[in-house]
Amino acid sequence: MRAHWPQARPIAPWRRARTRAEVWIVLGMTLGASAVSAVLSLTAKLLAPGGLSGQSTTLNPQRASTPWLDLAVQLADLGLGLVPVALVLWLLGVRMRPDTGSGLRGGAARLGLGAPPDARTLGRGALLAAMIGVPGLALYAAGRALGVTALVVPSGLDARWWTVPVLLLSALEAALVEETIVSGWLVIRLRELGHGWATVTVLVSLLRGAYHLYQGFGAFLGNAVMGAVFLAAARRWGGVAPLVVAHLLLDTVAFVGWQALGGWLMSTGLLG
Repeated sequence: MRAHWPQARPIAPWRRARTRAEVWIVLGMTLGASAVSAVLSLTAKLLAPGGLSGQSTTLNPQRASTPWLDLAVQLADLGLGLVPVALVLWLLGVRMRPDTGSGLRGGAARLGLGAPPDARTLGRGALLAAMIGVPGLALYAAGRALGVTALVVPSGLDARWWTVPVLLLSALEAALVEETIVSGWLVIRLRELGHGWATVTVLVSLLRGAYHLYQGFGAFLGNAVMGAVFLAAARRWGGVAPLVVAHLLLDTVAFVGWQALGGWLMSTGLLG
């Protein structure tokens, strides 16, 4: 393991209360709130006629019946969805000395996002995506067969000229939000609060699984394992940049692939 990432030593006792408050507030605004919503959504699916296996969830639904308004709402949602990324980057960078790069740039540097991804980062991201993607599909198929996973529809958009670009932006947003907040900012804050790596790994993995519970128990397990693997990769490779690449590739294949082949996949019953 590369011990220099993250650079997060336990902080002074007088700062811990402030850091704990930051953790609860940010999670309450972002993926912690998503986890609560996911639990309630799972409960509703379990209580619905047909149970969990008879329910479905659409990841990129249509937002309006008028095409131009649908595009406008999609873009607005994507843009606003990136505000929490700016928030955690600012929080990570605001305590840094001005000469080391404070603010958003300093926060990005702490996460290993200070420069565009190079060939090595892209390769590592592709490797991670392959490691997670193939077993993930198998786990989804098994979950559907066992009735513990809902039908996941990665795209519910109509085929328009802007559909694929919007799906690509959606994949990028999801990658940035999850990896900067969960694999980056949260890990640093937990380490600053004095938690060991075993505790950090469990907490981060459980959170990642929890906000995917709306898809079912298979998604919880798969994403929890993904969280542990991603954190180990971030520690080894010095930041979350390869994780963002991997997540972007995974979601791009899922979203765009479903847009192109979803009807055929449903007709074959391979993923439905």
